[in-house]
Amino acid sequence: MAKEPKKLDELFHDTLKDIYFAEKKILSTLPKMAKAAQNEELKAAFEKHRGETEGQVERLEKVFAIIEKKPQGKTCAAIVGITDEGAEIMEEYKGSPALDAGLLAAAQAVEHYEISRYGTLKAWAEELGLDDAAELLQETLDEEKTTDEALTEIAKSAINQRAEAA
Repeated sequence: MAKEPKKLDELFHDTLKDIYFAEKKILSTLPKMAKAAQNEELKAAFEKHRGETEGQVERLEKVFAIIEKKPQGKTCAAIVGITDEGAEIMEEYKGSPALDAGLLAAAQAVEHYEISRYGTLKAWAEELGLDDAAELLQETLDEEKTTDEALTEIAKSAINQRAEAA
């Protein structure tokens, strides 16, 4: 008997598990980044985003409920790689003027990954007629974009110059 071809709803569920894992990983990483950050504005941005990430996890759990699936993560190699790079930066640049620039770059890599995933999930939710899920995913997508813009501003206003000047 031929195997049934997988459809968009399965891909949606699979990708949802991926981003759920990613958000949980980010929740455990943000306090470490906040602690390592030297710049107070950057430290505060990491702490603020931790609170937002908790809300994003809750929204994902609502999306799982909408599709009648148990909230569970699936190891996301991309986010593991990005957070490993961030840990490497924290170790290699500890105490250096470039540390915050490196932390910022790692945080933006995470944001860009999330923006990509949430944009895709929202489009798929719309295609699947999951309007409530699409709204929840859009809310998170908006937050991720706002965080990315805030990090860019912090980089431009202080972090990059400090890393270069020292």
